[in-house]
Amino acid sequence: MAGLYVHIPFCKAKCRYCDFVSFPDCESMGEYCAALLKEMRLCAAALPRQTYDTVFFGGGTPSILPEGAISLLLQSLRDSFEIAPTAEITIEANPGTLDAAKLHEYKAAGINRLSMGLQSTNDVLLETIGRIHRCTDFVQNYESARKAGFGNISADLMYGLPGQTVKDHLDAIEMLYRLGIDHISAYSLIVEEGTPLYMDVTYGTESLPTEEDVYLMHRRGMEFLETLGYARYEISNYAKPGFASRHNLNYWENGQYLGLGLNSHSAMRVDGKWLRFANTARLQDYIRNCNLGQRPLAEAPQEIPRAEEMFETIMLGLRKTSGISEAAFRERFGEDAKAVYGAAFAKLKKRGWLLEEDGAFRLTEEGLDFQNEALLEFLPD
Repeated sequence: MAGLYVHIPFCKAKCRYCDFVSFPDCESMGEYCAALLKEMRLCAAALPRQTYDTVFFGGGTPSILPEGAISLLLQSLRDSFEIAPTAEITIEANPGTLDAAKLHEYKAAGINRLSMGLQSTNDVLLETIGRIHRCTDFVQNYESARKAGFGNISADLMYGLPGQTVKDHLDAIEMLYRLGIDHISAYSLIVEEGTPLYMDVTYGTESLPTEEDVYLMHRRGMEFLETLGYARYEISNYAKPGFASRHNLNYWENGQYLGLGLNSHSAMRVDGKWLRFANTARLQDYIRNCNLGQRPLAEAPQEIPRAEEMFETIMLGLRKTSGISEAAFRERFGEDAKAVYGAAFAKLKKRGWLLEEDGAFRLTEEGLDFQNEALLEFLPD
Protein backbone atom coordinates (compact mmCIF):
# COMPACT_ATOMS: atom_id res chain seq x y z
CA MET A 1 0.00 0.00 0.00
CA ALA A 2 1.21 3.53 -0.77
CA GLY A 3 -0.16 7.01 -0.16
CA LEU A 4 0.16 10.47 -1.68
CA TYR A 5 0.15 13.53 0.56
CA VAL A 6 -0.30 17.07 -0.83
CA HIS A 7 0.49 19.97 1.48
CA ILE A 8 -1.39 23.26 1.16
CA PRO A 9 0.41 25.65 3.57
CA PHE A 10 -2.10 28.50 3.71
CA CYS A 11 -4.70 29.48 6.32
CA LYS A 12 -7.15 32.31 6.85
CA ALA A 13 -5.56 32.83 10.27
CA LYS A 14 -3.05 30.76 12.19
CA CYS A 15 -4.42 28.98 15.27
CA ARG A 16 -2.77 30.01 18.53
CA TYR A 17 -1.42 26.49 19.19
CA CYS A 18 -0.12 25.80 15.67
CA ASP A 19 3.58 25.38 14.90
CA PHE A 20 3.11 23.80 11.46
CA VAL A 21 4.67 25.32 8.34
CA SER A 22 1.69 27.40 7.25
CA PHE A 23 0.99 31.01 6.41
CA PRO A 24 -1.99 33.31 7.05
CA ASP A 25 -0.78 35.43 4.11
CA CYS A 26 -2.29 33.85 0.99
CA GLU A 27 -0.77 36.11 -1.69
CA SER A 28 1.51 33.32 -2.93
CA MET A 29 -1.26 30.72 -3.40
CA GLY A 30 -1.30 30.96 -7.20
CA GLU A 31 2.49 30.73 -7.51
CA TYR A 32 2.55 27.88 -5.03
CA CYS A 33 -0.08 25.80 -6.82
CA ALA A 34 1.73 26.30 -10.14
CA ALA A 35 4.95 25.08 -8.49
CA LEU A 36 3.10 22.11 -6.97
CA LEU A 37 1.95 21.02 -10.45
CA LYS A 38 5.59 21.10 -11.57
CA GLU A 39 6.76 19.08 -8.57
CA MET A 40 4.22 16.39 -9.38
CA ARG A 41 5.71 15.95 -12.84
CA LEU A 42 9.29 16.03 -11.49
CA CYS A 43 8.57 13.32 -8.91
CA ALA A 44 6.67 11.16 -11.40
CA ALA A 45 9.71 11.21 -13.70
CA ALA A 46 12.26 10.55 -10.94
CA LEU A 47 10.60 7.90 -8.77
CA PRO A 48 9.60 4.27 -9.43
CA ARG A 49 6.12 3.77 -10.88
CA GLN A 50 3.63 2.29 -8.48
CA THR A 51 -0.06 2.43 -7.62
CA TYR A 52 -1.16 4.80 -4.86
CA ASP A 53 -4.09 3.64 -2.76
CA THR A 54 -4.76 6.87 -0.87
CA VAL A 55 -4.51 10.62 -1.48
CA PHE A 56 -4.61 13.21 1.30
CA PHE A 57 -4.81 16.99 0.87
CA GLY A 58 -3.58 18.44 4.18
CA GLY A 59 -2.33 21.70 5.54
CA GLY A 60 -2.63 24.39 6.50
CA THR A 61 -6.14 24.61 5.17
CA PRO A 62 -6.63 23.03 1.72
CA SER A 63 -10.22 24.31 1.62
CA ILE A 64 -8.90 27.90 1.53
CA LEU A 65 -7.95 27.46 -2.14
CA PRO A 66 -10.36 29.12 -4.60
CA GLU A 67 -12.94 27.08 -6.49
CA GLY A 68 -11.40 24.93 -9.20
CA ALA A 69 -7.93 24.69 -7.63
CA ILE A 70 -8.42 21.35 -5.86
CA SER A 71 -9.98 19.82 -9.00
CA LEU A 72 -6.96 20.96 -11.02
CA LEU A 73 -4.48 19.55 -8.49
CA LEU A 74 -6.28 16.22 -8.30
CA GLN A 75 -6.44 15.90 -12.08
CA SER A 76 -2.72 16.61 -12.27
CA LEU A 77 -2.08 13.91 -9.67
CA ARG A 78 -4.00 11.46 -11.83
CA ASP A 79 -2.05 12.54 -14.91
CA SER A 80 1.28 12.11 -13.11
CA PHE A 81 0.72 9.06 -10.90
CA GLU A 82 -1.16 5.77 -10.97
CA ILE A 83 -4.01 6.20 -8.50
CA ALA A 84 -6.14 3.15 -7.72
CA PRO A 85 -9.78 3.37 -8.87
CA THR A 86 -10.84 2.52 -5.31
CA ALA A 87 -8.45 5.02 -3.69
CA GLU A 88 -9.48 6.82 -0.52
CA ILE A 89 -9.13 10.53 -1.36
CA THR A 90 -9.35 12.90 1.62
CA ILE A 91 -9.36 16.66 1.97
CA GLU A 92 -8.89 18.50 5.26
CA ALA A 93 -11.21 21.45 5.69
CA ASN A 94 -11.74 24.27 8.15
CA PRO A 95 -15.43 25.08 8.67
CA GLY A 96 -14.59 28.77 8.27
CA THR A 97 -13.50 28.28 4.66
CA LEU A 98 -16.08 25.85 3.25
CA ASP A 99 -19.26 26.43 1.28
CA ALA A 100 -21.71 24.34 -0.74
CA ALA A 101 -20.06 25.16 -4.07
CA LYS A 102 -16.63 23.94 -2.93
CA LEU A 103 -18.12 20.77 -1.44
CA HIS A 104 -19.88 19.93 -4.70
CA GLU A 105 -16.63 20.61 -6.58
CA TYR A 106 -14.66 18.25 -4.32
CA LYS A 107 -17.22 15.49 -4.69
CA ALA A 108 -17.37 15.87 -8.47
CA ALA A 109 -13.56 15.78 -8.65
CA GLY A 110 -13.51 12.39 -6.91
CA ILE A 111 -12.77 13.28 -3.30
CA ASN A 112 -14.63 10.74 -1.19
CA ARG A 113 -13.57 11.58 2.37
CA LEU A 114 -13.88 14.89 4.21
CA SER A 115 -11.91 15.64 7.39
CA MET A 116 -13.17 18.70 9.26
CA GLY A 117 -11.42 20.42 12.15
CA LEU A 118 -14.01 21.08 14.85
CA GLN A 119 -11.76 20.89 17.97
CA SER A 120 -14.60 21.86 20.37
CA THR A 121 -18.30 22.70 20.39
CA ASN A 122 -17.68 25.42 22.99
CA ASP A 123 -17.36 28.75 21.13
CA VAL A 124 -15.44 30.38 24.00
CA LEU A 125 -12.80 27.64 23.79
CA LEU A 126 -12.64 27.99 19.99
CA GLU A 127 -11.95 31.70 20.36
CA THR A 128 -9.30 31.06 23.02
CA ILE A 129 -7.28 28.80 20.69
CA GLY A 130 -7.72 31.09 17.69
CA ARG A 131 -10.09 29.06 15.53
CA ILE A 132 -11.87 31.12 12.86
CA HIS A 133 -15.13 29.15 13.02
CA ARG A 134 -17.88 28.59 15.54
CA CYS A 135 -19.83 25.43 16.26
CA THR A 136 -22.78 26.46 14.07
CA ASP A 137 -20.39 26.84 11.10
CA PHE A 138 -19.30 23.24 11.54
CA VAL A 139 -22.88 21.97 11.72
CA GLN A 140 -23.89 23.91 8.59
CA ASN A 141 -20.86 22.65 6.66
CA TYR A 142 -21.48 19.08 7.81
CA GLU A 143 -25.08 19.21 6.60
CA SER A 144 -23.95 20.73 3.28
CA ALA A 145 -21.36 17.98 2.88
CA ARG A 146 -23.99 15.28 3.36
CA LYS A 147 -26.21 17.00 0.79
CA ALA A 148 -23.25 17.12 -1.61
CA GLY A 149 -23.01 13.32 -1.31
CA PHE A 150 -20.16 12.78 1.14
CA GLY A 151 -20.65 9.43 2.85
CA ASN A 152 -17.38 9.46 4.82
CA ILE A 153 -16.85 12.44 7.12
CA SER A 154 -14.33 12.75 9.94
CA ALA A 155 -14.00 15.38 12.65
CA ASP A 156 -11.05 16.41 14.82
CA LEU A 157 -11.46 17.16 18.52
CA MET A 158 -8.93 18.47 21.03
CA TYR A 159 -8.87 18.10 24.79
CA GLY A 160 -6.72 19.74 27.44
CA LEU A 161 -7.59 23.23 26.15
CA PRO A 162 -7.34 26.27 28.45
CA GLY A 163 -10.50 26.45 30.53
CA GLN A 164 -11.90 23.19 29.14
CA THR A 165 -13.81 20.76 31.36
CA VAL A 166 -14.48 17.05 31.00
CA LYS A 167 -18.11 17.93 30.25
CA ASP A 168 -17.02 20.21 27.37
CA HIS A 169 -15.19 17.30 25.74
CA LEU A 170 -18.01 14.80 26.28
CA ASP A 171 -20.57 17.31 24.96
CA ALA A 172 -18.54 17.64 21.73
CA ILE A 173 -18.45 13.86 21.30
CA GLU A 174 -22.19 13.60 21.88
CA MET A 175 -22.95 16.30 19.31
CA LEU A 176 -20.83 14.56 16.68
CA TYR A 177 -22.56 11.26 17.41
CA ARG A 178 -25.99 12.85 17.06
CA LEU A 179 -24.97 14.40 13.75
CA GLY A 180 -23.89 10.96 12.51
CA ILE A 181 -20.15 11.59 12.02
CA ASP A 182 -18.28 8.51 10.76
CA HIS A 183 -14.81 9.02 12.26
CA ILE A 184 -13.45 11.02 15.18
CA SER A 185 -9.85 11.95 15.95
CA ALA A 186 -9.39 13.08 19.56
CA TYR A 187 -6.02 14.63 20.36
CA SER A 188 -4.56 16.08 23.52
CA LEU A 189 -3.36 19.67 23.13
CA ILE A 190 0.42 20.00 22.97
CA VAL A 191 1.55 23.54 23.73
CA GLU A 192 4.49 24.05 21.39
CA GLU A 193 7.23 26.49 22.31
CA GLY A 194 7.12 29.73 20.33
CA THR A 195 3.38 29.69 19.64
CA PRO A 196 1.08 32.48 20.93
CA LEU A 197 -0.66 29.98 23.22
CA TYR A 198 2.71 28.97 24.70
CA MET A 199 3.34 32.62 25.57
CA ASP A 200 -0.12 32.97 27.10
CA VAL A 201 0.43 29.91 29.30
CA THR A 202 4.00 30.90 30.19
CA TYR A 203 2.99 34.36 31.35
CA GLY A 204 -0.21 33.23 33.07
CA THR A 205 -2.72 34.80 30.68
CA GLU A 206 -4.21 31.34 30.12
CA SER A 207 -4.10 28.29 32.39
CA LEU A 208 -4.29 24.67 31.31
CA PRO A 209 -6.31 21.90 32.99
CA THR A 210 -4.39 19.73 35.44
CA GLU A 211 -2.73 16.54 34.21
CA GLU A 212 -5.35 14.58 36.14
CA ASP A 213 -8.19 16.40 34.37
CA VAL A 214 -6.57 15.93 30.96
CA TYR A 215 -6.19 12.21 31.63
CA LEU A 216 -9.83 12.08 32.75
CA MET A 217 -10.89 13.77 29.49
CA HIS A 218 -8.94 11.11 27.59
CA ARG A 219 -10.33 8.15 29.55
CA ARG A 220 -13.93 9.34 29.78
CA GLY A 221 -13.87 10.41 26.15
CA MET A 222 -12.52 7.04 25.02
CA GLU A 223 -15.11 5.11 27.02
CA PHE A 224 -17.94 7.32 25.76
CA LEU A 225 -16.85 6.98 22.13
CA GLU A 226 -16.74 3.20 22.42
CA THR A 227 -20.20 3.01 24.01
CA LEU A 228 -21.49 5.08 21.06
CA GLY A 229 -20.12 2.56 18.56
CA TYR A 230 -16.80 4.18 17.61
CA ALA A 231 -14.03 1.59 17.77
CA ARG A 232 -10.61 2.81 18.86
CA TYR A 233 -8.16 1.63 16.21
CA GLU A 234 -5.19 3.89 17.01
CA ILE A 235 -4.16 5.87 20.09
CA SER A 236 -6.19 8.95 19.11
CA ASN A 237 -8.54 7.68 16.41
CA TYR A 238 -12.02 6.14 16.53
CA ALA A 239 -14.28 5.00 13.72
CA LYS A 240 -17.56 3.35 12.96
CA PRO A 241 -17.09 -0.06 11.25
CA GLY A 242 -15.48 0.40 7.82
CA PHE A 243 -14.50 4.04 8.34
CA ALA A 244 -10.93 3.82 9.68
CA SER A 245 -8.61 6.16 7.76
CA ARG A 246 -6.74 4.06 5.21
CA HIS A 247 -4.24 6.86 4.58
CA ASN A 248 -3.25 7.13 8.24
CA LEU A 249 -3.21 3.36 8.69
CA ASN A 250 -0.56 3.26 5.97
CA TYR A 251 1.60 5.63 8.04
CA TRP A 252 1.18 3.50 11.16
CA GLU A 253 2.10 0.38 9.20
CA ASN A 254 5.28 2.16 8.11
CA GLY A 255 4.14 1.97 4.51
CA GLN A 256 5.36 3.94 1.52
CA TYR A 257 4.16 7.50 1.04
CA LEU A 258 5.15 10.39 -1.17
CA GLY A 259 4.78 13.92 0.17
CA LEU A 260 4.30 16.77 -2.27
CA GLY A 261 4.49 20.43 -1.37
CA LEU A 262 6.28 22.61 1.13
CA ASN A 263 8.00 20.78 4.02
CA SER A 264 6.30 17.49 3.09
CA HIS A 265 8.00 14.22 4.04
CA SER A 266 8.29 10.91 2.20
CA ALA A 267 9.29 7.30 2.83
CA MET A 268 9.79 5.03 -0.17
CA ARG A 269 11.47 1.83 -1.30
CA VAL A 270 13.80 2.78 -4.17
CA ASP A 271 16.15 0.20 -5.75
CA GLY A 272 15.70 -2.02 -2.70
CA LYS A 273 16.64 0.78 -0.26
CA TRP A 274 14.29 2.28 2.34
CA LEU A 275 14.64 6.03 1.83
CA ARG A 276 13.31 9.05 3.68
CA PHE A 277 13.38 12.56 2.22
CA ALA A 278 11.75 15.91 2.84
CA ASN A 279 11.09 19.11 0.93
CA THR A 280 12.37 22.51 1.93
CA ALA A 281 10.37 24.45 4.52
CA ARG A 282 11.14 27.80 2.84
CA LEU A 283 8.26 28.91 0.61
CA GLN A 284 10.26 30.96 -1.89
CA ASP A 285 12.94 28.24 -2.18
CA TYR A 286 10.20 25.71 -2.90
CA ILE A 287 8.66 27.84 -5.66
CA ARG A 288 12.05 28.75 -7.17
CA ASN A 289 13.35 25.17 -7.29
CA CYS A 290 10.19 23.86 -8.94
CA ASN A 291 10.27 26.67 -11.50
CA LEU A 292 13.89 25.74 -12.31
CA GLY A 293 12.88 22.13 -12.91
CA GLN A 294 14.54 20.89 -9.72
CA ARG A 295 12.92 18.79 -7.01
CA PRO A 296 12.60 21.04 -3.91
CA LEU A 297 14.36 18.70 -1.48
CA ALA A 298 15.77 20.06 1.77
CA GLU A 299 18.69 17.61 1.46
CA ALA A 300 19.62 14.39 -0.31
CA PRO A 301 17.42 11.33 0.44
CA GLN A 302 18.62 9.39 3.48
CA GLU A 303 18.89 5.61 3.41
CA ILE A 304 17.40 4.16 6.59
CA PRO A 305 19.38 1.21 8.03
CA ARG A 306 17.48 -2.04 8.39
CA ALA A 307 17.59 -1.96 12.21
CA GLU A 308 16.11 1.54 12.22
CA GLU A 309 13.42 0.51 9.75
CA MET A 310 12.53 -2.38 12.08
CA PHE A 311 12.28 -0.06 15.08
CA GLU A 312 10.12 2.41 13.14
CA THR A 313 7.80 -0.45 12.15
CA ILE A 314 7.47 -1.44 15.82
CA MET A 315 7.10 2.16 17.04
CA LEU A 316 4.36 3.02 14.55
CA GLY A 317 2.62 -0.36 14.61
CA LEU A 318 2.18 -0.31 18.38
CA ARG A 319 0.06 2.84 18.01
CA LYS A 320 -2.65 0.65 16.49
CA THR A 321 -4.97 -1.25 18.79
CA SER A 322 -4.53 -4.27 16.49
CA GLY A 323 -0.77 -4.03 16.99
CA ILE A 324 1.88 -5.62 14.79
CA SER A 325 1.17 -8.68 12.68
CA GLU A 326 3.88 -11.31 13.17
CA ALA A 327 3.35 -12.52 9.60
CA ALA A 328 3.64 -9.02 8.12
CA PHE A 329 6.84 -8.34 10.09
CA ARG A 330 8.32 -11.66 8.95
CA GLU A 331 7.38 -10.99 5.31
CA ARG A 332 8.99 -7.55 5.39
CA PHE A 333 12.19 -8.38 7.24
CA GLY A 334 12.66 -12.15 6.89
CA GLU A 335 12.85 -12.53 10.67
CA ASP A 336 10.39 -13.14 13.49
CA ALA A 337 9.67 -10.10 15.62
CA LYS A 338 10.12 -12.29 18.71
CA ALA A 339 13.61 -13.24 17.57
CA VAL A 340 14.58 -9.58 17.25
CA TYR A 341 12.68 -8.05 20.18
CA GLY A 342 12.00 -11.03 22.46
CA ALA A 343 13.47 -9.39 25.56
CA ALA A 344 11.43 -6.21 25.07
CA PHE A 345 8.21 -8.17 24.51
CA ALA A 346 8.85 -10.21 27.65
CA LYS A 347 9.39 -7.11 29.82
CA LEU A 348 6.24 -5.42 28.54
CA LYS A 349 4.16 -8.58 29.04
CA LYS A 350 5.40 -8.77 32.62
CA ARG A 351 4.26 -5.17 33.22
CA GLY A 352 0.86 -5.95 31.76
CA TRP A 353 1.41 -3.58 28.83
CA LEU A 354 1.59 -6.11 25.96
CA LEU A 355 -0.55 -8.97 24.70
CA GLU A 356 0.32 -11.64 22.14
CA GLU A 357 -2.77 -13.07 20.48
CA ASP A 358 -4.19 -13.92 17.05
CA GLY A 359 -0.74 -13.76 15.47
CA ALA A 360 -0.05 -10.20 16.61
CA PHE A 361 1.60 -8.19 19.35
CA ARG A 362 -0.40 -5.26 20.70
CA LEU A 363 -0.31 -2.90 23.63
CA THR A 364 -2.99 -3.12 26.30
CA GLU A 365 -5.02 0.00 27.14
CA GLU A 366 -2.54 0.78 29.91
CA GLY A 367 0.33 0.14 27.50
CA LEU A 368 -1.17 2.59 24.99
CA ASP A 369 -1.37 5.22 27.74
CA PHE A 370 2.36 4.74 28.35
CA GLN A 371 3.41 4.06 24.76
CA ASN A 372 6.47 6.33 24.80
CA GLU A 373 7.81 4.59 27.88
CA ALA A 374 7.01 1.17 26.40
CA LEU A 375 8.99 1.98 23.25
CA LEU A 376 12.16 2.57 25.26
CA GLU A 377 12.40 -1.21 25.70
CA PHE A 378 12.94 -1.60 21.94
CA LEU A 379 15.87 0.83 21.71
CA PRO A 380 19.39 -0.63 21.66
CA ASP A 381 21.32 -0.37 24.94
